This record gives sequence, C-alpha cells and structure tokens, in this order.
Amino acid sequence: MEGGEKISYPLGIEQPATAASTDADGMATETHFKMPVDSDHKATEFWLFSFAKPHMRAFHLSWFSFFCCFVSTFAAPPLLPLIRDNLGLTATDIGNAGIASVSGAVFARLAMGTACDLVGPRLASATLTLVTTPAIYYTSVIRSANGFLLARFFTGFSLASFVSTQFWMSSMFSPPKVGIANGFAGGWGNLGGGATQLIMPLVYDLIHKNGSTNFTAWRIAFFIPGFMQTVSAILLLALGQDMPDGNFRKLQKAGDKPKDSFAKVFYHAVTNYRGWITALTYGYCFGVELTIDNIIAQYFYDRFSVNLRTAGIIAASFGLANIISRPGGGLLSDWLSDRFGMRGRLWGLWVMQTLGGIFCILLGKMGTLSSAIVVMILFSLFVQAACGLTFGVVPFISRRSLGLISGMTGGGGNVGAVVTQVIFFKGSKYLTEDGITYMGIMILCCTLPIILIHFPQWGSMLLPPKSGATAEDYYLAEWSEHERAKNYHISSIRFADNSMREGGRSQHGGLSHSKHTVPVDASPSRV
Repeated sequence: MEGGEKISYPLGIEQPATAASTDADGMATETHFKMPVDSDHKATEFWLFSFAKPHMRAFHLSWFSFFCCFVSTFAAPPLLPLIRDNLGLTATDIGNAGIASVSGAVFARLAMGTACDLVGPRLASATLTLVTTPAIYYTSVIRSANGFLLARFFTGFSLASFVSTQFWMSSMFSPPKVGIANGFAGGWGNLGGGATQLIMPLVYDLIHKNGSTNFTAWRIAFFIPGFMQTVSAILLLALGQDMPDGNFRKLQKAGDKPKDSFAKVFYHAVTNYRGWITALTYGYCFGVELTIDNIIAQYFYDRFSVNLRTAGIIAASFGLANIISRPGGGLLSDWLSDRFGMRGRLWGLWVMQTLGGIFCILLGKMGTLSSAIVVMILFSLFVQAACGLTFGVVPFISRRSLGLISGMTGGGGNVGAVVTQVIFFKGSKYLTEDGITYMGIMILCCTLPIILIHFPQWGSMLLPPKSGATAEDYYLAEWSEHERAKNYHISSIRFADNSMREGGRSQHGGLSHSKHTVPVDASPSRV
C-alpha cells in the first residue's frame, strides 16, 4: 500500500495471511502472524500451550510476571507464625501489615492503567516490577513491626501488574476470545497467591535443615521471590511486544497509533459509570481473594490447630484453584456471549459472584476441619470465576480508556480488600470466622449493582438494547470530530465491527462470528 496506508477488511471476509503495516521510516512492510487474526490483527483463537508471537508470547510473559508479583506480595503470610515470634508482632500489627500489602496497589493500579494507555503494557509492567523488587529483599533485614509494614506496603505495589496483564490480553485477542485470554492470564497469575503458600514453607524448611536458625531461615527465604520477580521483568523487556503490529513507540513514530493525551483518557474513563460499577463489584470478588490470601493460613493454623506446613497446603488450595476457576469464568463469559451476547456475560457474572458470597457465609460457619476445607474450595471456585467473568465485560466498557478502566476495576479490587480487612480482620473486634461470614454478606450486597450496567447497543441484565443504537456509535462518542478527521478512531471502528456478537444471536442472525478472518500462516512468525 502507498504511504503506509493500513489495510481494513469487513468482518467475516478473509484476507491474506500477511497484513500491511509501516516501519519506523513510514515504509510499507509485511507482518506475518502464525495465529489467525481479525481485521485489527488480534488473535481469534487461543492456543494455550503455544508460544507463537506476538499473541501467545505476550500471554505467557504477562501471566508469569503477574504470578511472580503475587508470590512476592503474599510471601509473608505462610511464614507469619515465625515472623510474628521473631519481631514480636501483635494481632493489630499483622492486620495493619495485611492492609498495607493491598492498599498501596489501589493508586498503583490507576497509575498503571494510565501508563498502559500512554506508553504500552510492556514497558509499564517491566518498570513497576523492577521498581518494587528492592522492597522484597528489604524484608530479609527488617527488625520491627514498622519495617514489616513498610516492606509489605511497597511490595504490594507490584500487584498493579494485573492491570497491564488484562490490558495486554485485551490488545492481543479479538472480542470473542478476550474473556478466556483475560481469564487464563489473570487466573494463572493469581496462582502465585496459592503457590507462595507452598513455596515459602518449602524454601524455609530447606534452608533450616541446612543449618540456619528459625529466625535466619525465614529471612533468607525472601531472596527467592525477589529473584523471580527480577527475572520476570527482564523477560518482559527482552521478549515482549505491546500490540500485534509492534511496540507503542514504534507504532506512534510510524503514525499507526495516535499519541493520546492523559486528560482525554482520564475524562472518558471517569465519566463512564460502568467502570465505577465494575470497580465496586470487583472489590468483592478479587478483593475477597486478596483478603483470604492474607488470613487463611493463620486462620486454619489457629482455629483447627494444624501445623505450619499443613496450614500452608490448605491455604494454597484456595489460590491454586485459579488454575481452572478464573479461566473457567473467562471461558463461561465468552460462551454466554456467543449465545446471549453482553446480557449473558452480565447474568453470568451476577450468578457466579452471588454463589461465591453464599459459600463465603457458609465457610465462616464450618466447625470442623474437613467441612471448612470443602466449603473453602467451593467458595474459591465461584469467587475466582467471578473475577474472570468481570474481565469478560471490562474490555467493552471503553476502547480509548481501556487501560484506565482496567485500572479502576483492578484498583477497586484492592479497595475492597482494604475495606474488608479494616472492618473485619484488624485487631480483635471480630473472631476471624465471624469476619468471614460478614464478608460473605457484603459480597451479596455489592454484587447487586451489576443490574445497573447497561450498554445502549446491547442492553443489560433486565433491559433490552436501545432502538437504533450501535456499537460504532458507542465507541465513536469517545472521539471528537477533529480527531475522527485524523482517523484516530479507526481502531475503535474495527473493535465495534468485531464485537458484533455481543448483541446476542438475535441481533446477528444466529451466526457465530468467532471464526478467524485471516487464515493461519504455517511459516514461522516474524514481528
């Protein structure tokens, strides 16, 4: 094509396996994709065990980085009995540190969302991961309750990498597959919360058996999560790519991606009420998950008198359920969308999160070890599936402010964790089992606003779409006439076309549009 002009194809019409793009000098180049892609070069299939670049490579880099950040943030809870005795921590100290570990990420996630919109997920995620790494190593030398609180506070900033993970997947995968991509990336990253319950006691035991004292061994153990996080950041920088067609800087320099302004990105995010509702509801699925990661090992250790390793294994089962639960939520969201459109995604989210709240209430009522474990696993499956279902909806709220909307929602998760821990798990006002029950009641209440989410072009849980409304009109409203004249809105138009099935089968003639628009290129990819 002349002058670096982009190729655009209508939905459902096949195009060559090579697509036009421009290099840094504005010259036309060919981009080869090993995976089938749509008109926006987003993958229309999800190959879980493939490393095909750029789509699946971005997937594996993003979930592994988030996994390492989760391991680091929750490395302390499984060793709390030792840390508590070594530093002389009180119940209030432990509660404050738990709150600190998730509170810092509230603002970090908002900042991460904005950074993704402006500079891309690769650089934003790698920078955050490297900046927070020193706090992990600092944990090895703390001597007081204040030092413990500060270490957990600054380490917790790394959880903002979740936002870049979801932004990245939403940039790499087509609307019909965005739910499963976000579900697997977030779910496998969240596995770190369960894996650390196994990793840290195991590392501690190995160090202790090699001659270190109890109070020295737990300190040395913190070098492992610090090292993991450092390696993940280097991999992001070396192997990652922001978008299917290249990194943000390259695309902006070539004129293929407009350089947006913070003010406009911010405006379109904070004025979209749907983002505020998902922030609230996410506070009581992911926020509850963060709370459980902080309290569950100590809860089983204290209430059921199990040893440290057993408490860690039980606690790990909660986080490790993410291997199927959150991806299952994303898969369910896409399946419901294929049959019922956006209304199906919303109904699925409400049902799964409500069931999670019911099992949370029951968990606090269980008086035997075996029943508590069974209910905890059921609770984990539903509440984590709700997380996956949430990010089956978030990518459709805004295209221009996708990063900041993701940050608002992710930050809402941390706010929910902070509020819950302050109310129910700080100090000794409530028994832990009572706090868990009350937390379940809050889940039920804070899930109800999902009913209010309405897309004019697709409808809501209870209301049909507005007559004559289209996805194109919805996304074009984020761009001014002047910006449209410069073609800044083109990616939004493509997304609207590829989102056709969100209206349900009744709106697109009962046909599934999940089929790819670009055939598979069997040759090695070069991007």
